[in-house]
Amino acid sequence: MQTPLGFVAPGYENVLALFQSFLASDAGYSAQLSAYHNGEQVLSLTGGPDMAPGTITGAYSCSKGVGAMVIALLVQDGLLDLDKQVAYYWPEFAVHGKDRLLVREALSHQAGLMGPDGGFALDEFTTPRAAARLAAAAPSWEPGRQFGYHALTIGILMEELCRRTAGEELQDLYDRRIRRPEGVDFFLGLPGDEEPRFLEVLYQEDPEQAWVDPLSLEGVNSNAPVSTIMELPNIRAVRAAGMSAAGGVGSAEGLARLYAAAVTGVDGRPAFLSASTIQAMSREQVWGLDRSSGLDNAFAVVFMKPHPSRNFGSRRAFGHEGANAALGFADPAYGIGFGYIPRRAEEGRTPGRAHRLAAEVRRAAAALS
Repeated sequence: MQTPLGFVAPGYENVLALFQSFLASDAGYSAQLSAYHNGEQVLSLTGGPDMAPGTITGAYSCSKGVGAMVIALLVQDGLLDLDKQVAYYWPEFAVHGKDRLLVREALSHQAGLMGPDGGFALDEFTTPRAAARLAAAAPSWEPGRQFGYHALTIGILMEELCRRTAGEELQDLYDRRIRRPEGVDFFLGLPGDEEPRFLEVLYQEDPEQAWVDPLSLEGVNSNAPVSTIMELPNIRAVRAAGMSAAGGVGSAEGLARLYAAAVTGVDGRPAFLSASTIQAMSREQVWGLDRSSGLDNAFAVVFMKPHPSRNFGSRRAFGHEGANAALGFADPAYGIGFGYIPRRAEEGRTPGRAHRLAAEVRRAAAALS
């Protein structure tokens, strides 16, 4: 077993012990873990044979939570009103019964826009071409009446709303307003000079997996021209474009620092989101049976919310997980920013280890408060 590298603040020794137990029980396990409490970093751990401090890798749908921070800034700046119709900002959207759909509904997976039959080309995803095709598409259900996880198209919705309101690409606004000033080691659009730090995500497909009808909701929901969505961050063009649905690349430290900077501030600076913005963005919008997956799910505006089968935080927590079982979140009730990224996609691709680590971080923070 490799001894994890990094540091652990006093009071967080049980988190270290749990992380070490994962390393001891699985010789192939490699991961990064980071946490902040009230603006101070309390954990920074890297362990396993494949990862070293300073490496970065794909975090899949954790990217949605990163993109949602840009949406939060647009709301805070008064450029985007969650209670206006999407078509108010994007007139071409007002077809096929989508004219009444609110921004908060569209960004909580209620639009019914999983994507057009045939999907999108990879070089379309972060462009106005994809947005135009999505705006013209008919929804799969009555908009605003049900919800289903928009695995890739919610990124298109976020990016076009950013263009329409801020006149800027979401990736550029993120870089200018959040990543650089807050020192966040997470990228929506990985520059070429950062490529040497990148490690491909390791994953294994199930050879006995049943055929997925490409014209079903499940099939259309994974509407990229790749054999599996797990390929995405391992493709240089995807990393470079930084699709806000699934193309983000970074470290666990980057995710933890982002969420801490948003809710508590870091390095003595104030939080970049106000309390009212956090409340507006993190209030639960939908909960129940997800039309896409058939499983229980809960969402705020873009962000995932905790619920019994995704128990990563208090009722005030908000964040997002990734298909490789990565997880980033903030928990304002405890003053926590948390990031976890494994090198190898974990069994079931659900962040069970991350949830256990998050619980120990909360337990320690509560005892020290």
